[in-house]
Amino acid sequence: MNRLPIGTFINMLTVIVGSLIGVSLQQAFPANIQQIIFQAIGLASVLIGIQMSLRVPDGYLLVLVFSMILGGVIGELIHLDLWLQAMGDNLKDWVATDDSRFTEGLVTAFILFCVGSMTIVGALDEGLQGKRELLLIKSTLDGVTSIAFAATYGIGVLFSIIPMFFLQGGITILAKWMERFFTKVIINQISAAGGLLIIAIAVRLLGLGEVNIENLLPSLLVVALLSWPYEQFLLRYPR
Repeated sequence: MNRLPIGTFINMLTVIVGSLIGVSLQQAFPANIQQIIFQAIGLASVLIGIQMSLRVPDGYLLVLVFSMILGGVIGELIHLDLWLQAMGDNLKDWVATDDSRFTEGLVTAFILFCVGSMTIVGALDEGLQGKRELLLIKSTLDGVTSIAFAATYGIGVLFSIIPMFFLQGGITILAKWMERFFTKVIINQISAAGGLLIIAIAVRLLGLGEVNIENLLPSLLVVALLSWPYEQFLLRYPR
């Protein structure tokens, strides 16, 4: 029997509450305070991204690099950024907001909240064993983080709960079938790719350049699909 993703529902609630607090702070802060928040979050994102990217397993670095390249090419070919912008515009119309960073906030929060190892392991633990401790810890962290990111990016951060529900909640519901695929190597590879995307977020926040993060998102799927057969090959023919 499939378990309901209660941990994900709690996680979504903490992000909603944190985002609403962050948006209220955004409206209260003058421009110079908002700017220093941008810089502080940018520096913190560098640290988070480096920590996550260093999770790449030994021998899998080239797989990660090729996955980032291939994922970026796929994103460019299908114009994923335009699809996400159109989706963001539709959501903006629905909530009647003129926030120019709505889609950027949604995508940024999705990357931060949903591509780490805690997401996958926590969702699998709930789906397979009914254990929610890891997701509850993640919910607390995401709730606090969403305050800072909503103060930076606006209400779009709140709507990251939509992809969170489908990804994190979906893993919980399908845990019985997905457990075999999400090996430790795959989880670490997805976390490493996510870490690189978070570093790209930091580059944006710190004004160091523009990175098309949206079109790099397919790399998260590509790295999982490429790492799995590579891992099976190494298991069969160890070096």
